Amino acid sequence: MIRLGLVVNPVAGLGGRVGLGGSDGTRTQRRALERGAAPCAVDRSTAALAELARRTRDVELLTASGAMGEASARAAGLPARVVHRPRRPGATGPRDTVEAVRALADEVDLLLFAGGDGTARDVLEALGEEARLPVLGIPTGVKMHSAVFAVNPRAAGEIAAGWASGSGGPRLRPAEVMDRDEVELRRGRLASRLYGWLPVPYVPVRVQQRKAGSTGASPEALGGIAAELASRAAAEDLLVLGPGTTTRAVAAALGAEIPLTGVTALVRAGGGCGASHRGDCPSPCGCAVADRAVPHAPDGALPPLGSPRAALAPPPPRPPSAAAHPPPPGLPPYRPLATHLTSAHLRALARHHPLLLALSPVGGQGFLLGRGNQQISPEVLRTLAPGKLLVLATEAKLAALHGRPLLIDTGDDALDAELSGYATVLTGRGRTALYRLSH
Repeated sequence: MIRLGLVVNPVAGLGGRVGLGGSDGTRTQRRALERGAAPCAVDRSTAALAELARRTRDVELLTASGAMGEASARAAGLPARVVHRPRRPGATGPRDTVEAVRALADEVDLLLFAGGDGTARDVLEALGEEARLPVLGIPTGVKMHSAVFAVNPRAAGEIAAGWASGSGGPRLRPAEVMDRDEVELRRGRLASRLYGWLPVPYVPVRVQQRKAGSTGASPEALGGIAAELASRAAAEDLLVLGPGTTTRAVAAALGAEIPLTGVTALVRAGGGCGASHRGDCPSPCGCAVADRAVPHAPDGALPPLGSPRAALAPPPPRPPSAAAHPPPPGLPPYRPLATHLTSAHLRALARHHPLLLALSPVGGQGFLLGRGNQQISPEVLRTLAPGKLLVLATEAKLAALHGRPLLIDTGDDALDAELSGYATVLTGRGRTALYRLSH
C-alpha cells in the first residue's frame, strides 16, 4: 500500500469563468467573487479522487484539513488522515500550500496537488530544485502552462491508481514548472517563464505537455485562415474569438485589434448585428451594434450588459505584426464589440444573437477548451448551433503536436465526450484538416 498526499488550493481557477485570466492574489480573488465566481478546486479534486477510488482502494491518503484536501476526500468517500491544518482555514494562500506540502513531503510516496501554475510554483518552492518526491497536478487553475498536470481530473486519478499498482506503473520524467511572463504580456507577447522541474509520473496523452511558444506563422497563412473564417460566418453571427496569438492575428486580418488574453466578440463593421431579437435585448449591441463598442480594458473590467458606452483606457501597445489593418478585398471588415467577456456575458449574448465560436489550440499542449478560456463554459457551448464551433490552426501548429489529439476539459464529462471525435480545422483559404478531439 502506498501513501498518497493531497494538497488543494481552494481558490485556484476562481477567475476563469469571470474573465480575469487567473486567480493569483487576494485582489483578483475578491474581484472574482464580486463577479459571481464559484470555487471549482474542491469539486475537481473530488473527481480525481473518485476515479482513484473506482480503480483501487490500496492507498493511504494523507492531506490537509478542510478545503485544502479533507473535504475532497470526504466527498469522494476515501478515508484520509489530516497531517496539516492551515493557520487561517477560511483564507488560505501560497504560504499555506508551501507549508502543507512540506508537512507531507517525508510522509508520502506520491503527492497530488490541485491548482494552476501558481500552485505548481508553490510546490516547487516547498520541495526545492532537487525535488525527488513524485508529484502530479490536478488541473484546477486557469492557464496551466506547466507540464506537471494531468489533462483532466479523471486522468489524475487514473495515473495515481497506476502508480499505486507498483510494478509496471508510470515512469517518472522531469516536467517543467512554468507560468505566464507578465512582462512580455504587457509588451504584447504571450510567453512563458521556466521556474524549474518536478518529477512526474508520465503517461502519454494523460499528462499534458508544456505550453510552447508561437510558431511564428506567416501573415499569408493567418490571412488565409481569416478569409476562410469570414466566408463561413453569416451576416447575423457574432464572431466570438478565444485568446491567443493565432486568434489575435486572425482578428487583425479582419480589421479588428483585440487583446491577447480573454474572450472577444466581433461584429461586422458599418451596421447593426442583423439578428432577430426576441423582446428586450440585454446584449452589448443594444439592438444597435454600430453605436457601441467596448475597447480593451487593461484591468479586465467590463461594464454590465446593456450599459452606456464605457470610458475605458485605450488598448496597450501592440507589436507591428498584431496591428489591425483593412481586410483583403472581398472580405467584410469586423470590429470589436466587447472584450474580456465573462461566461455570464456570453450566455446573455447567446440568448439574443447567433454565436460563431472560433478557437485556436494552445501551442504545444493542444488544449482547445479548458485552458485559459474557461469563460466558454458548458452552458455557453450548449447554446451553439451545429457547425458553429470552428478550430483555427496553421498546418505548422498542428504538426508540432506530433499526432497528439486536441484536448477538451470543460469540467462537464458528458459534454467532453459529446465533443470528442473529429473536428474540421481551418488551416488556410480553402484548406481544412480533419483532426481528432479527445478528453
